[in-house]
Amino acid sequence: MKTMVRRTAVMTGVALVAGAGLFALLGSTAGAAPGVKALGRGVGPAHTATCADKGRCASRAWSFGIEADTQWTTPDDGRNPFTCSVDIARQLDNQFIMKNTKFVVEVGDLVDSGSATNEAARAVFAQDLYNAGVGFYPLSGNHDDNQGAELLKDYPQTQSAMMNATPTTAFGIANPDALQPFPAQSGAPFKVGAISASPAAPKGFNGLDYAVDYRNARLVFMDQFTSPDPTVSAHEALTSDDVTWMNGQLTGRPAGTQAFVFGHKGIITQSHVDDLFGADPTANPSLQDTFISDLQNAGVHYYIGGHDHMYNRAVDASPDGKSSIQDIVSQSDASKFYLPYGEIASPQRTVDSTGTVKTTGTFLSKADPTQTNDNVYDVQVVAAKKLAGFTGKTRETELAQDLNKVGYYIVTVDGPNVTVDYYAAVVNPTLSTDHSEYTIGATPWLNFVKEETFGYSLTGKEFFVPQGGSYTQVKDSFHGTTAQILSGVNASKAADSEGRAFTKDVTTGWTCPVHCDGLASDVFTLWGLSDVGASSSDTYALSMSYKTGQGHDATLVAKNARGRWVKAVALNTGGTTTFVSGPWKSSYSLGTYGVDPHTHTAWAVVNHAGAFAVAVH
Repeated sequence: MKTMVRRTAVMTGVALVAGAGLFALLGSTAGAAPGVKALGRGVGPAHTATCADKGRCASRAWSFGIEADTQWTTPDDGRNPFTCSVDIARQLDNQFIMKNTKFVVEVGDLVDSGSATNEAARAVFAQDLYNAGVGFYPLSGNHDDNQGAELLKDYPQTQSAMMNATPTTAFGIANPDALQPFPAQSGAPFKVGAISASPAAPKGFNGLDYAVDYRNARLVFMDQFTSPDPTVSAHEALTSDDVTWMNGQLTGRPAGTQAFVFGHKGIITQSHVDDLFGADPTANPSLQDTFISDLQNAGVHYYIGGHDHMYNRAVDASPDGKSSIQDIVSQSDASKFYLPYGEIASPQRTVDSTGTVKTTGTFLSKADPTQTNDNVYDVQVVAAKKLAGFTGKTRETELAQDLNKVGYYIVTVDGPNVTVDYYAAVVNPTLSTDHSEYTIGATPWLNFVKEETFGYSLTGKEFFVPQGGSYTQVKDSFHGTTAQILSGVNASKAADSEGRAFTKDVTTGWTCPVHCDGLASDVFTLWGLSDVGASSSDTYALSMSYKTGQGHDATLVAKNARGRWVKAVALNTGGTTTFVSGPWKSSYSLGTYGVDPHTHTAWAVVNHAGAFAVAVH
């Protein structure tokens, strides 16, 4: 057959998310073996969804927001009373309201100095959300420790799902800041979701450990701090009772539903040494193994926390190297921003022959990955102490990092698909004299920009692509439609502040076409293909099959920001639009697209991700 080529104008469109790829590499030196990871593990279907709702045209997608650490640690500037970053929190609330979230999750450290007055006042400042019909589900952090009884009073929704029920006495607290008055309490209480009653929370933690069911998702909140029940021993780390309760909530949820798990501290973090399990990453390895394997086996993709006052996303392997989970440290919403160990200007540490970690008086003059918490504890300390239960290797695979900004997340659940959008604003903080943190003394107007999009699907696969790795092993099928990457390489040179190269976590997902779209294939989604802050991805060629019997006018299309299907190449950044009738060739450049009627495939050379399908004109 003769190849026919038609050229049109040079494209200048903006990429919708970011582009493609996949070569499998599960884990890091963290003990995960190369390979493709199915995302529908345990609970939830993997390539088993039906198309019974094929005629549905209206989307049933819904969203919730995530924020962290609303602490004000510098002198009150007249807008941030009660040791709470109220001026940041209210700007975040506006974002959550404008983006039509159903509720907001805060992952701890509601204030910097926990007290009955400060906690109650923080609850009052959630009123803007309630007035807009948006719910608020909080967790306590270490700065809220010993305030469990107050939190249960201020946030009755953790026991009843009933919003807008803040005690009226809280609104009578004397507010020292005339520039930041309390919002008015108004409207009737309303429910957002339902509290899962089974299994019951560990003794003394009802309403502190809690789980929320909302539509097709269960959200599990884990409190590792002091119970208000005086008969329960205080603890600063998760116990086996907490983990057993969590696993019961995950395995007891309806099949095929999404699940998210939240806590304040992380599994392995970048600045703080203390974590979910104890004083450092070597604490309680057997419980770590159980926790991470329970999350993996229950089909949980993200564990989400705060505490570290920066954005960091990594795959963390269990100490025994047999399981892994994606650990998301949420960006700071406070007046302070921490320095990762191993970053330029961070304090240098040494590990002696007994496994004792000591901080020297020297500040690093360049990035040093041997100084990360992962390397110091999971390699150097383990080797020195000869600790059992660990592989003696690093456990982290770094995926993304962003520092010294204020940020938030919008999680969109659309059937089997989950998309996370990370937004951040530059605030220009100042480094403290002891090099321990950056701070701001007043809150600027926050210009939030979408910095990253990632996600997963219960009907998809996951591919970890190292820098320099090929994307061509990406191939997935669903109900007779096949999608695959034909070309492309992870050409990123991006690294975290410690100098560790980022791995691309590329995920796929599928949904059935809706009748009103008139598509000739199922809908294929790609996530996780851009660096933080990038406007496009690597260039790659994507091919999708379509139903037999369709003509030569099949075109690979993509969904734009307004939810409309357009030519996939129209969403590229740069390139020249060129149509080809015939199979794809490796010489074709960005913007080339075509159809091969002999193999019933449509293809395009693109540099963005998102939702793709085949349309017939």
